[in-house]
Amino acid sequence: MAFEWWALFRLAAPFGFNKSTPSLWLSDKIKGIALLFVIGFPLLWGLLSLVGWVGDLWWIWAFGLLFGFQLLMMVLYPKLILPLFNKLTPLPDGELKDRLMALGDRTGFEASTIAVIDGSKRSGHSNAYFTGFGRFRRIVLFDTLIEQLESEEIEAVLAHEVGHYKRGHIPKMLALAAFMQFAAFASIAWLLSVDWFLGGFGFPAGELAPALLLFGLLSGLVTFWFSPLSNIMSRKHEYEADDFARRAMNGSAPLIGALRKLASKNLSNMTPHAWFSGFYYSHPTIIERERAMVASE
Repeated sequence: MAFEWWALFRLAAPFGFNKSTPSLWLSDKIKGIALLFVIGFPLLWGLLSLVGWVGDLWWIWAFGLLFGFQLLMMVLYPKLILPLFNKLTPLPDGELKDRLMALGDRTGFEASTIAVIDGSKRSGHSNAYFTGFGRFRRIVLFDTLIEQLESEEIEAVLAHEVGHYKRGHIPKMLALAAFMQFAAFASIAWLLSVDWFLGGFGFPAGELAPALLLFGLLSGLVTFWFSPLSNIMSRKHEYEADDFARRAMNGSAPLIGALRKLASKNLSNMTPHAWFSGFYYSHPTIIERERAMVASE
């Protein structure tokens, strides 16, 4: 927490990115801890209890419990948890709303509502996204996005987000997450069966709680080296969503304009080293995205 406080109030604040106050930051932490007790502890208790309930196949049931919980939270989070931290208000009638509703109609993307979130009370960054499934799906715009971009550019940004949905990126990423979680639980089950893992750290053999703790602490040493593979998939999705937005907007100029403004506002590095961006970046650089869109026209 001390490092996060320093990053917000000493590193980000001088550049205008942090809009939070110490009292708001502290309030967020208290709410987060309360949610940890209300939601996190029962989930952890369920995971630890599975060994006694189902025996050696506990890890399959644990995967099902955790992944099912995450799917449920994708529906419940915007309704129950997000309002604890942010205020969402319906987008007022006007040109912008008409544009976005027309975009939804011509792209076949239906949402229950378009909401504006007060992201400016914490950050100067901006974004647009959609949450939920089916009739629970709604579009969310940051108030900072509305302030920074023109209506046509906001429409292009939303068209990019719709592109992720229409190109099937959401289920693909969920499938990848499910595979990774399944592999993680299988690995923990295997580590429980070998004497050297828990014994090497002074824990009794077969104890799930320390195995989960150690796996959480040490797994990053392995998964870090696989991050470029997931970034390759993510960048491919970004190119596809850009192409969808270009087609939906009948040209690339609105999205390019939006990306340039957002890069300027966020002080993004426009020309990172190719090796660095290839390893760490989940999105192509602005120049790479512009080049791909212009080449497709």
